Amino acid sequence: MRLLEGAVDHGGSLGRARALFPNALLPFVDLSTGINPHSYPLFDLPATSLARLPEAARGRELTEIAASTYSAPSPVNVVAAPGTQILLPRVASLVRPGKALVLGPTYAEHARAAAIAGHEVTEVRDFAALAEADLAIVVNPNNPDGRVIERDRLLALAAGLRAKGGRLVVDEAFMDVGPRQHSLAGDVDRGGIVVLRSFGKFFGLAGVRLGFALSNAATVEFLETQFGPWAVAGPALEYGIRALADIGWQDAMRASLTEAAARLDGLFGRFGVPVAGGTTLFRYLQLPDAAGLFSALGERGVLLRHFPDRPHALRAGLPGCQEEWQRLESALAGWAARREDRSKGCEQ
Repeated sequence: MRLLEGAVDHGGSLGRARALFPNALLPFVDLSTGINPHSYPLFDLPATSLARLPEAARGRELTEIAASTYSAPSPVNVVAAPGTQILLPRVASLVRPGKALVLGPTYAEHARAAAIAGHEVTEVRDFAALAEADLAIVVNPNNPDGRVIERDRLLALAAGLRAKGGRLVVDEAFMDVGPRQHSLAGDVDRGGIVVLRSFGKFFGLAGVRLGFALSNAATVEFLETQFGPWAVAGPALEYGIRALADIGWQDAMRASLTEAAARLDGLFGRFGVPVAGGTTLFRYLQLPDAAGLFSALGERGVLLRHFPDRPHALRAGLPGCQEEWQRLESALAGWAARREDRSKGCEQ
């Protein structure tokens, strides 16, 4: 469908959504991202977080709390950055240019970042093929289908890469809502492993721009030199310190997201839309009329994530309030009715 040709490359661009669906009901119900619609509670920031450069001690406090929350061996295994996106090409540059293999289909920015770092990049579908890489990249749980690679398999891959001077990068952006027993955060001291953790997705504060790389102490020290002092802004430090330490909120949110994801599965199921995977922050849909569903919902102001290279797939995030749930249900009902009308017309 030509309608899809101008769609966003990443979810969340409401400006491009308005251009694509100029007559849509506003405001958009933006289900095109995997960002938690129920953000960590906002609070009054200390004036010093805006008026002064961040104190080094506050940065150390952040990495200490992050190490504890993510189960890293120690704070020296954690470097904070203004979002994981800025880490991608720097992490890819840890290995001299060679063969980078990305386990796909997945988040497209990893391949782009590896190419920027000078690697010859190939996306592979077979996990075993990653053993041939100089730089292997795995998103775990995967975006957009939620695929999980077991920790033992990842550790075996990392050992093989380490033996030949290679490196394994595991992007755990959605591990906050994934099976944490398969995280490699606690294994980074073995060497040859970099784990990326995103703050904004689970805590619903993407605009804070905060992320972490976990690795052995030498790699962390090198990455820190890439940013210099004051890499993380004062407000991001404050939100990171408070939210990462709030284990009670995190546990309650995981339970709430599990309920919301089940509700979303049930809603899609009522209208014959199969859910093929995902995490509790997003659901992965596969159906022959994915383009039609994307368009029909978009015209009604409900924005999903589509994939030009996977015409039968869509990703749907969670509605954030009852009104958004109702608008999604109404849009799905309209699409289903239109589909039924077309089906009846063909039978006549």
